[in-house]
Amino acid sequence: MELDQKIPFTDMKPDGFIAQAPAWARPYLLLARLDRPTGIWLLFLPGAWGILLGRASLPETLWLLALFAVGAAIMRAAGCVVNDLWDRDLDRQVRRTAGRPLASGALAPSQALLFLFALLMAGLCVLLQLNGLAQILGAGSLLLVALYPLAKRVTWWPQLVMGFTFGVGAPVGYAAACGHIDARWAAIYGAAILWDLGFDTIYGFQDIEDDAVVGVKSTSRRFAHMPRRFVGLAYGGMLACLVLAISAARLSPLAWVVLVVPAGLLFTQVEQLAIGDPAGCLRLFKLNRAVGLAVAAALIAGRF
Repeated sequence: MELDQKIPFTDMKPDGFIAQAPAWARPYLLLARLDRPTGIWLLFLPGAWGILLGRASLPETLWLLALFAVGAAIMRAAGCVVNDLWDRDLDRQVRRTAGRPLASGALAPSQALLFLFALLMAGLCVLLQLNGLAQILGAGSLLLVALYPLAKRVTWWPQLVMGFTFGVGAPVGYAAACGHIDARWAAIYGAAILWDLGFDTIYGFQDIEDDAVVGVKSTSRRFAHMPRRFVGLAYGGMLACLVLAISAARLSPLAWVVLVVPAGLLFTQVEQLAIGDPAGCLRLFKLNRAVGLAVAAALIAGRF
């Protein structure tokens, strides 16, 4: 399938800056999901939470945020390559993913593996800038990245596995900022895991019909009879973990004031969720960039 072929329902956006890139580069940019930066934000923001909660000096905090921004872009791309290598046969059977470069044949698996190697080497360069504890945690997360695509084949909870994978930036960021593990470390990781569980379940509602046909398991399918309640419980647990983290860090009352904003955005998602509206689910999923930024703002405000 050609990259510019029209597909009735797809998550690819081969226009914009992608269309301006050299023809040979376009499949790689699409494979890395650079046409959809929301995923980079959702990987970066838990890391930012951990860094901000670690309360390092301002220069160190800014340096770590810059490193994690670069690392998020690299590792999100690497995760997408791993996912698409595992799922290329399944992707051909799902309308939204049939046009992806590996599923469509625009790239061969060998080309994707070489691209993955280059991404991992770049990620290693970023990881080596962190302290020893953060390096160990970051390296350990690679196992999660490799195994996550298998989860949908063996469990109804792949979105939870995704939470442990995507949310790992929070404990790595905290360890990078303060160099140790404690209750705040656990609380902020719990918040990231449950946040990811909620928004990835919303994202998965786009595919529940196709997933049922090909046999892919997900929390989206498992809880399709109670979507708002399930997502609401996940988001409620996230907020509870944030409360624990903020309390343990003894942040100022300003943190609680600003935390009302992400809480409101999460409530909006639950209230507006309609699993029969794929476009609406995608819109609510994208709203989580604002949620993550608002949580970061609460952690910053709590330092004053």
